[in-house]
Amino acid sequence: MDATAASLQALTLTSTERLSQFPDCYPDLNVMDSYREHIAQNLSKVSGIDAELIYTRLAWTSTLDKGDLSLPVPALRQKTKPAELVKELAEKFPESDLVLPPTVFGTHLQFFCKPGPLNQTVLSRILSQKASYGTNGNQGLKDPADPSKGRKRIIIEFSSPNIAKAFHAGHLRSTIIGGFLANLYTVLGWDVIKMNYLGDWGKQYGVLAMGFAKYGSEDALAQNPIGHLFDVYVKINKLITEQADHIKSQQQLIADLTNKGEDTSNIKAELDEYVAASEDEKARRYFKSMEDGDPSAVALWRRFRDLSIIKYKETYARLNIDFDVYSGESQVKSESMNAAHKALKEAGVVEESEGATIVDFKKHGDKNLGTAVIVRKDGTPLYLTRDIGAIVERDEEYHFDRMIYVVASQQELHLKQLFKLTKLMGREDLASRCKHIQFGMVHGMSTRKGTVKFLDDILRDVGDKMHDVMRANEAKYAQVPNPEQVSDILGITSVMVQDQTGKRGNGYEFNLNAMTSFEGDTGPYLQYAHARLCSMGRKSGLDLTKLGEADFSLLTEPHALNLIRLLAQWSDVLVNTAKTEEPVTILSYLFKMTHMLSSSYDVLKVVGSEPDVALARMALYYSARQVLHNGMRLLGLNPVERM
Repeated sequence: MDATAASLQALTLTSTERLSQFPDCYPDLNVMDSYREHIAQNLSKVSGIDAELIYTRLAWTSTLDKGDLSLPVPALRQKTKPAELVKELAEKFPESDLVLPPTVFGTHLQFFCKPGPLNQTVLSRILSQKASYGTNGNQGLKDPADPSKGRKRIIIEFSSPNIAKAFHAGHLRSTIIGGFLANLYTVLGWDVIKMNYLGDWGKQYGVLAMGFAKYGSEDALAQNPIGHLFDVYVKINKLITEQADHIKSQQQLIADLTNKGEDTSNIKAELDEYVAASEDEKARRYFKSMEDGDPSAVALWRRFRDLSIIKYKETYARLNIDFDVYSGESQVKSESMNAAHKALKEAGVVEESEGATIVDFKKHGDKNLGTAVIVRKDGTPLYLTRDIGAIVERDEEYHFDRMIYVVASQQELHLKQLFKLTKLMGREDLASRCKHIQFGMVHGMSTRKGTVKFLDDILRDVGDKMHDVMRANEAKYAQVPNPEQVSDILGITSVMVQDQTGKRGNGYEFNLNAMTSFEGDTGPYLQYAHARLCSMGRKSGLDLTKLGEADFSLLTEPHALNLIRLLAQWSDVLVNTAKTEEPVTILSYLFKMTHMLSSSYDVLKVVGSEPDVALARMALYYSARQVLHNGMRLLGLNPVERM
């Protein structure tokens, strides 16, 4: 984890050098910003169109055949017809040392960078800046022109499992997406607080306590706390269900006998005794004792919580994830919830209904949010109540500029209600700084434990599959120093890349065979591309410390030039990812680069080439490996050097 943290820290760079006259333009950090600045200034001189307007409309291209930058002329909003203006601008654009004469494509101007300057700028920057190449720590500054004003702070709440329960697929997605967002905002220079808001309070812990008293084992708890507590929870819930069925049948019997005019007092008395002694009622009373601060009850709950967190940390470490704060429902102060309740009451938002306190959102301008219970009729708060208290506490403690909740799309209504209540209690400023990042669900996950989706079992299955694949090539397998560790990394990569391949709002089918394949856009393919580039460096026989001295003008082949053009886009990819907040934005770029690399190896050979050409080509491959490494780290992956 220390290596991962150091790598991400290295990805953050803040420039204190020249700032451009244009907004969000950092020529010292983003290669293509230099070109945008150059094009905008030159076009403005010959056309009279505002240079800043031109700069903000210059866009990166989805495919290299459309140029390195494209200007949609209609977006300039000039009186001249776009078809006429685009031709006029192309004709008037002055001769440039950086770009070729622009080409007209419909109403777009396409700009292609001249290879010589681009080769030199891109490769020299990557070789010198390494992990920080293309990053823009200025985005996290409150004022890029004045770094002394500090950085913007963001809280990212993610993973958030219920303690003593299985770490299931929904928590896996939240963990992967939340970890990626934390890495992204770190790279962009924000002060990031990674928060795990555990489901660690409520009547279910009374249920767990009753279950442990009946079915628990100290030895099993010490050996596998989450697994054992989960088994206990399942057993006690089965008993509670059986007792509930009996209670329901007795209630029906009483109703039937009453309708016949028969005396049911004895049956009622027996049922009352049965209900009072039932596990569900004992759990309710136990949780009430927890709420009241009973020392023994709280001590047992804290023990379950602490043991669960220890186990979770082991799993998170395998996923290259750590947290700055382990919070939870239990940590929300009653004073905060009471203050929020009071604010809502004073604002005329809440009302009484059958002894409970509710909010009818239809009466406050949003019929789609329905009705929410704030306080039960017995006076105890609900999950939503705790979240209202938590959002205020976090603002008071951390003074954040933004907070992201990485939660499944099924919880969309809950988050909308939370943000609406925050506004209604007079904190619209606070609500505006909060955002729900939602995701679809995973289907078809199977484990050795049957229908229970234990993440450790899933990772073990995938790791074993990758180990079998590695063993198939005995020669390469013998060269890997720690094949078990590498196969585990490959397995985790397989799971994470499959999760990140589509847009996060979409669900997907968990497919063990597809995700572990080396064919197509999979995690193993990405790792193989990185390992192959590392192998090229080892086998080249070149002094890799001399790559910066290479003559980059020797890279004249289309394969080389296009790869350099793609490497130049890395910073723009990061900027675009900051807008989409989608892992697939990074992943798509990395796969595009690995495909381009794969088609280049037979054309741009290192071994057997002239020494100067070999050094230049190795510098190109090393640069590609560096950017691939940076992107994989950003996604939360651990790049391997041999496999």
